[in-house]
Amino acid sequence: MGHLISKEMAKIAYEALDEKKAVDITIIDIQEVSVLADYFIIASGTNKNQVQALVDNVDEKLTKAGHPAKQVEGYQTANWILLDYGDVIVHVFDSENRLFYDLERIWRDGKTMTLEELERE
Repeated sequence: MGHLISKEMAKIAYEALDEKKAVDITIIDIQEVSVLADYFIIASGTNKNQVQALVDNVDEKLTKAGHPAKQVEGYQTANWILLDYGDVIVHVFDSENRLFYDLERIWRDGKTMTLEELERE
């Protein structure tokens, strides 16, 4: 798909999460460590409704930009929703499950980035 496109998608996802007040948004560049995707974006919501609202906003913005999700998992229970856009995978958790699964630790070989670093790359 190309790195520039995945970078743009990651930015859109980050901004969509931020707009709906996601907690602790993390971008992990996993290009060097995995063929799964270029970026993981991880965020949390404070309750089920907010988690779903975060996911809805990400999906709406990325679909509008021409990148519909290939797959969405966990929407009903909303304790961990995974949105798969191919080169960008978005994980939205409730706070308890985020701590439990600790994806940042699992993917520590990836490069954690700020939005500013993503824009500079």
